Amino acid sequence: MPEGDTVYRTAAVLTDALAGHVLVRGELRHPRLSTVDLAGRVLRGVRTVGKHLFVRFDHDLSLRNHLGMDGSWRVYPAHARWRLPAHQARAVLASDERQAVGYLLRDMALVPTSEEDGLVAHLGPDLLDPSWGPEHARAALARLTADPTREIGQAILDQRVMAGVGNVFKSEICFLLGVSPWTPVSEVDVERAVALGRDLLDRNKMSVDRVTTGDHRPDRQLWVYGRRTTPCLVCGGRVLVGTQGPVAQERVTYFCPRCQPGPRD
Repeated sequence: MPEGDTVYRTAAVLTDALAGHVLVRGELRHPRLSTVDLAGRVLRGVRTVGKHLFVRFDHDLSLRNHLGMDGSWRVYPAHARWRLPAHQARAVLASDERQAVGYLLRDMALVPTSEEDGLVAHLGPDLLDPSWGPEHARAALARLTADPTREIGQAILDQRVMAGVGNVFKSEICFLLGVSPWTPVSEVDVERAVALGRDLLDRNKMSVDRVTTGDHRPDRQLWVYGRRTTPCLVCGGRVLVGTQGPVAQERVTYFCPRCQPGPRD
């Protein structure tokens, strides 16, 4: 499931494959962008902000895109066969040596590079911002505590609070905090919540397999997320699965009722 770490790693892979190269093919398979031809442009690099990707080209142009729930970018040798169905391709960027294919991308738009910041101004501090420092942590803390009655699970999942956390890290952060995802923000160590979000994403940003436990063995990499049929790694009890959020916007959450006391859905 794409979260901030996946997006960051995707940007690194795209940058390594195409940055500094002139594109010989640049197709955008989107109704509003289908007539655009990016061939001849130089790909300058890729920027991420939370779950948003900005593929930057020369002459102040960026392709904004979002991986959503199912999107991905794959890099292949220039003439290699794609490994996913062609009808899922939304963008094809290729140099003489490599090609990058974006599958099932969301929110595709060509925008001036100079206007990127305005497009993500509504987001909270990016947990994987390379310049992350105390001021970012303070800003995230202020947004997190703005509504003390809000459920912590919903608050840390809100990209307007801090950008990059998805369902997996939401569940893992709540477990490490030792609280139910439905616990009010006012009853949680919010400074630790921000620190955990930053630490977990940073430690996983260049790894294909997410590990929050420190144990890389199969079935022991995550504390609670996805553990429908395996017990809690700490107490040995049953891990439960619930939904959280307003109707029609519910998101799944995993928790251990023994290790995470507090309200339940």
